[in-house]
Amino acid sequence: MTKLLSVLMLALAVSNLASAKEFQNHTQMMNHGDGHLMDMDGGMVMGQNTDELPGGCESISEDKEITVHAGHKYAEKFPGTMFAFDIQEYQFKPCTKLTVHFINDDEVRHQWMMHGLPKYLYPKGMFHLEVSGPGEVTGTLILPSDDKTYLVHCDIAQHMEKGMKAQLKVGKGSGDLPSIPVVTPYAIADDYSDLESEIAIPSGTDDESVGAAGAASPADAVQTKANKGSVESMQASESSLFSGLTVIGLALGLILAAFLATQLKGKNFAESVTCLFELTGNAIVLLFKPIKWLIDLTLSKTKALPKE
Repeated sequence: MTKLLSVLMLALAVSNLASAKEFQNHTQMMNHGDGHLMDMDGGMVMGQNTDELPGGCESISEDKEITVHAGHKYAEKFPGTMFAFDIQEYQFKPCTKLTVHFINDDEVRHQWMMHGLPKYLYPKGMFHLEVSGPGEVTGTLILPSDDKTYLVHCDIAQHMEKGMKAQLKVGKGSGDLPSIPVVTPYAIADDYSDLESEIAIPSGTDDESVGAAGAASPADAVQTKANKGSVESMQASESSLFSGLTVIGLALGLILAAFLATQLKGKNFAESVTCLFELTGNAIVLLFKPIKWLIDLTLSKTKALPKE
C-alpha cells in the first residue's frame, strides 16, 4: 500500500510540473519603436522612455527603481478582493527617472498600467508593463514635472474591479483616487441592508434595535420568505448533486486503487512506473475504440457520388 501511495504521489507531482508554467525573465524583447517592446512569450513594455525629458523638466531629478509584485496571494489582506499588487501607493519627485521591475506571481496575465501621462511623449498617455504567467519584465519612464496623482492598475477584464489597482503620486500629488485598497474607501460600499429582514432577532430586543426589519411590510415579508425558500431549495439541490458526485468519485477511486494494487503487487519502483504508463496507454486505446467504430460506421453508410 505504501508503494502504491508513493507511485500515485509521483504521478500527481509530474502532472503538476507539466501543467505549471516556468518563471520567465523577459529580457530579450524586440523593439517595435515608440517605446514598444514585445516578445512571443507574453512579455510587453509600452511607452518606455529612458532619455526624453517631459516639459518643465530641465534635468532628471533622481534615478529610482522599484519592484512590483502582482498576484492572487497579495489580495488576501483585502477581504472581498481577488487580485492585488503588493504595494498600493507610490510617491516620487517630479522628473524622476523610474525603472519598474514588474513580477507576475500568478499563472494568468497581469499588467502594471499607468494612465494620464502627457500624450506628446507617451503614446495614448500610457506606460504599460505586461507579463503572461509567472515572470518578470522591466520598463523605464521619466515622470512629468507637475504634482499629480496617477492611476496604476491591471486592465485585464475585472482584475482592477477585483482589487488590482494603486496610485502613484508625483510631487505632492493631486489628491487621492477612490477605491484604492486600504488607501481610500470604496466608491460603492458593500450594502447588505436587504438581508436585514432575514436575520433572526433574539427575544427581548427592543424596538429601536429592530430597525428596518421591524418596519418591513407584510408583502415584503412574504416576498422575502419566498426568496429565502427558493435559495434554500437551490442550495439543497446543489448539495445533493455534489454529494452524489462525491460518492461516485470515491467508489471509482476505491475500485481504481484496488485494481492498481493488484497490478503493482510485487513490482519495484521502476516496474511500477512502467506498468502505470502501459495501463494509461491501454486506457487511451480503449477510450478511442468506440469513437473509431462510430467513424467507420458513418463512413460505411456514406454513398459515393455518381460519376458523370
